Amino acid sequence: MRSRVRTSGSETFYGLWSDPATMVDTAIMKTIFHVDMDAFFVSVEELFDPSLKGKPVVVGGKPDQRGVVSAASYAARKYGVHSAMPLRTAYKLCPQAIFVEGHRGRYTEYSGYVFEVLRSFSPLVEMASIDEAYLDMTGSERLHGPPMMAAHKLHERIKQRTNLNCSIGVACSRLVAKICSDQAKPNGVLFIPPGAEARFLAPLEVRRIPGVGKVTEKSLHSFGIRRIGDLAHLDERFLESKFGKWGLALAGKARGLDAGGWFDTDVGFGDEAKSISHEHTYMEDTADVRVIEASLAKLSEMVASRLRESGFFARTIQLKLRYTDFSTITRAQTLDHGTQLDIELIEQTRKLFHNNWNGRPVRLLGVHAGSLEHEEGQLNLLETEKQERWKKALSAVDRIRDKFGTSSVSVASAMKGEFVERVHETPADLPGRKKKGRD
Repeated sequence: MRSRVRTSGSETFYGLWSDPATMVDTAIMKTIFHVDMDAFFVSVEELFDPSLKGKPVVVGGKPDQRGVVSAASYAARKYGVHSAMPLRTAYKLCPQAIFVEGHRGRYTEYSGYVFEVLRSFSPLVEMASIDEAYLDMTGSERLHGPPMMAAHKLHERIKQRTNLNCSIGVACSRLVAKICSDQAKPNGVLFIPPGAEARFLAPLEVRRIPGVGKVTEKSLHSFGIRRIGDLAHLDERFLESKFGKWGLALAGKARGLDAGGWFDTDVGFGDEAKSISHEHTYMEDTADVRVIEASLAKLSEMVASRLRESGFFARTIQLKLRYTDFSTITRAQTLDHGTQLDIELIEQTRKLFHNNWNGRPVRLLGVHAGSLEHEEGQLNLLETEKQERWKKALSAVDRIRDKFGTSSVSVASAMKGEFVERVHETPADLPGRKKKGRD
């Protein structure tokens, strides 16, 4: 049974109660909130320019630029514009839209305000991205009241602090909480109590499960699986035979469980990066080696800075190379030691590029650091001395960048590769992220 509670203003809160027969003992269940800011980038832009309110707005760049939509207002979405869509496609669908470059500093600032509010409700907060987070609210009833009341309070507190709207999903698992917040949009709260998860999920399309992309969705459709309920009725052995371990995870997710994939850890304990990467798409394809090498150097700097900030050393360095026709190759090199130094990443990415480039114009470059460890491994004496000199120099560089911005200092080879990070990329200084590597 679905219930609707309307409060002052335009806020609408939803609750879903199960039949008594499906209820379980809530004392042994977790209470997880998923908070998702509504059209976050657009909403922040509207705070600084109220004339944008109610209009079709696209954040991410100019309509004639390469790149993708970072966010679209609800007015723009009516024309089919959505995030991750090419900017030029968005313009064709909605030529009257207002295209905004975006302001990363503003978004990080307001994400910080949201994080402050979240931490006032629970010490277990995990920022999944700049505009969404999970909270473990288990055992907080005495302080904040039952789940629906606590969600109502949090919803109002975020609005008071930021003047921005959000949607909140409440459930016993992160999976269901995330799906709930999406169903509650815009500006709502949806609560699925213990025992009602499978019934809530059953009528939803399988693509609603986080991690199910177009390829998996197409495969599931080929077996007649279109709804999550269809998935729940299948034998786990069948799913495992067709999809391997991911099939077993899907079987659990269909019942509302955090069954691997995206949700392997508890809230607040799984925030360490598995890899770190940055990409750059050229405004015009280029075969100019000097430009390409400068871009690789800049991307390597950005990745290395993130590694040091997180206290990680990377053993695997990967290059991503995309040509004019969108054909893409990835090539990786595994090192005999971990590194977080700009100069080593630059050296490795350049080698990978020159060993694999066929001379055609390049559309996109990416640098990816994987196999992350907290120790760099054993080095010989000469290499150790060299590493220590670089560490001291880059430690000073990081302090300057922290104070004056990432573009304030750069190695000479990266000077001509200067470009701005894409708005929708998760920033290095994501609120709540542990900075282990800075002195």
